[in-house]
Amino acid sequence: METHDHKKSGHAKSGHSHQGHSAHDHGAMKEGGHIDPVCGMSVSGDPDGRHADYNGETFHFCSEKCETKFAVDPYFYGSGHALERGTVAPAGTEYTCPMHPEIIRDEPGACPLCGMALEPMIASDEPSEELTDFTRRMWISAAAAVPLVVLTMGELVNFPIREWIGSPLVSYIEFVVATPIILWAALPFFQRGWSSIVNRSPNMWTLIALGVGAAYLYSLVATFLPGLFPEAYAAEGAVGTYYEAAVVIIALVFVGQVLELRARERTGDAIRALLDLAPKTARRILPDGSEYDAPLENIMAGDRLRVRPGDSIPVDSVVVDGHSSVDESMLTGEPIPIEKTAGDKVTGGTINKNGSLEVEASNVGADTVLSQIVEMVSNAKRSRAPIQGMADAVASIFVPLVVLISITSFGTWLIVGPEPAFVFAMVAAVSVLIIACPCALGLATPISITTAAGRGAQAGVLIKDAEALERMAGIDTLIVDKTGTLTEGKPTLTDVVVLAESDEKTILTIAATLEKGSEHPLAEAIVEGALARKIKIGKTEEFEAVTGKGVRGKVKGHTVALGNPAMMATLDIMTDKAEPQADALRTEGKTAMYIAIDGTLAGIVAVADPIKATSGAAIKSLHALGIRVIMATGDNQRTAEAVASRLGIDEVRAGVMPEDKKNLVDELRRDGHKIAMAGDGVNDAPALAAADVGIAMGTGADVAVESAGITLLGGDLTGIVRARKLATATLRNIKQNLFFAFAYNALGVPVAAGVLYPLTGTLLSPMIAAAAMSLSSFSVISNALRLRRVKL
Repeated sequence: METHDHKKSGHAKSGHSHQGHSAHDHGAMKEGGHIDPVCGMSVSGDPDGRHADYNGETFHFCSEKCETKFAVDPYFYGSGHALERGTVAPAGTEYTCPMHPEIIRDEPGACPLCGMALEPMIASDEPSEELTDFTRRMWISAAAAVPLVVLTMGELVNFPIREWIGSPLVSYIEFVVATPIILWAALPFFQRGWSSIVNRSPNMWTLIALGVGAAYLYSLVATFLPGLFPEAYAAEGAVGTYYEAAVVIIALVFVGQVLELRARERTGDAIRALLDLAPKTARRILPDGSEYDAPLENIMAGDRLRVRPGDSIPVDSVVVDGHSSVDESMLTGEPIPIEKTAGDKVTGGTINKNGSLEVEASNVGADTVLSQIVEMVSNAKRSRAPIQGMADAVASIFVPLVVLISITSFGTWLIVGPEPAFVFAMVAAVSVLIIACPCALGLATPISITTAAGRGAQAGVLIKDAEALERMAGIDTLIVDKTGTLTEGKPTLTDVVVLAESDEKTILTIAATLEKGSEHPLAEAIVEGALARKIKIGKTEEFEAVTGKGVRGKVKGHTVALGNPAMMATLDIMTDKAEPQADALRTEGKTAMYIAIDGTLAGIVAVADPIKATSGAAIKSLHALGIRVIMATGDNQRTAEAVASRLGIDEVRAGVMPEDKKNLVDELRRDGHKIAMAGDGVNDAPALAAADVGIAMGTGADVAVESAGITLLGGDLTGIVRARKLATATLRNIKQNLFFAFAYNALGVPVAAGVLYPLTGTLLSPMIAAAAMSLSSFSVISNALRLRRVKL
């Protein structure tokens, strides 16, 4: 086969970090054979076999699948990139239990602890094999239940079919119809029930297996050995059976399981929506300038890509050429598109609005922001909230207690119940086993956390673990940094004040040269301000950054330092005379920094960081939610108060060092406050870790994100408002679920045991018990799914 013309361009060396090799460079010829450029297998060079020509070389393939892959992207495979990257197959899907996240398996199945169906750790569009299987078993069980109910209940609607056929024959017909359902359709139930006994982890399936098994075994004895029963138990020549009850219970349990599996699939909709943000292909630009659409999984770091107007950006990249606005709302929740030009970073999954961009891929595969978001959401749903501990404690004794109640009710009815006492005892015991639903208890918390984590991700709020989400609902105090949190984090140079025998150009030259080695946003502002004034920046020797104070070093043989008053104090330089000028700048909300040359105070450099447009409204919303806001900043008191007064912040702590922020958190916690700390820098990491809830602004350093329980992709306080609303709604939802689960079991089990018999004269039918049990779990999941629509 020949490849398409637009893919025939060569792979001459270029600026791309991984371009310039062919598959043959990686050993395409081996012991008289060839290497398949797609999978790396050794293949024969049979000219009549599967092969393709590309760039003057002939490539041979082991199968049609490899040949097809090569045809789609001959540059990637023909240049040897697939072999460079390795041919190890990607890890398969792993499955975990929603109630027991420590259970991880390589294939679908049932949890050995609770019997619940395992689900993929990361949601996918693949259909659930268990849902398909259970749906089929449900319909077959329902079909079998209909004739059994007619045979048993016909007389109630003036259809005495049992009388027409004869009770002994009806028992055999019921046996024939029910046995395949019990032995085949209900096999997963019995397998899970047996597994629960083997693993010493009694659960819902233990109860169902016991209840259905008891009803079926009783019916077998009544059908084939009726002489074992007293004559009082016989009616119309046959002993009553419970085949119909066993089959209807099975059918109803399947109905509940199918509803539950479908609902649980919907909890992963948010993750699937995130995965769908990334396009399936990316338009690769080859070294000769030609372009073509390559599969996304074939894109490598360093690839040049074209992003046309309206297209999704395929992977995290850096803009090389072009200008456009990019809609990041699907990741950050912010509706306003962001302008992007050469040198700016763009995130995979965001949408290019109106201009064509040429970008260079920086992070691909699992390293992209989108992939990390999906992983974080998946991890959050496998974490456990503290409130789950109460449900776990009850669930651990629940099943043994239900079995004990079932045995007790059986014995009580057998001893003091009316005739036929054994029948009443059997109905009560089976009903107790069937109606109890430990799954409703177990699902109450994790299903809400799963749904909330997905909803949060859609709004730019990433939940690292369930504990952080639960604690966020109880926060009464928020500590925020100023730079990058309340402000844009993009300060600009505003003033240069000369204090000694020098000039503005000299001071700014020394300041910019010294700050060139610093990564602080204020340093960047000074350097950019100097460059804008066309000042030549030199080299610094013996550079040292003093955390929380400033920087110092040697420039052109002069010992220089730049920083706050604390920095000057360490050098024994007095700043008293310059304080009025510095205070005037600070009152305007500017950050004033002193510069010293050879031990003499030489000038003041002022930088202003604009307040984010959303900060004021966000703080008002936080106050409305009952949260006190404290600003903790390393900036001067006057500058900090100027910003705080404009925003309505409750308290200001200025001039704080990184360790002071942590001490502030500890102090407030000792006073009984529940603290959330929001920050975006490395210096915030200790305080983030010490707070009840650490909130990392997504624009910040990786170490800050690692220290935090919640990450905000938008990078402003609006995300904290969303996080609080989500946490409150989630905790309320969990409490509703737990109340329903506790109330259902607390009422259902006694009713099934027969406590209402003296008042009503009837016992709860096992079939009604099965319907109630099936609907309980479904009700809990349906309630949790309401979180998908919560307004943030």
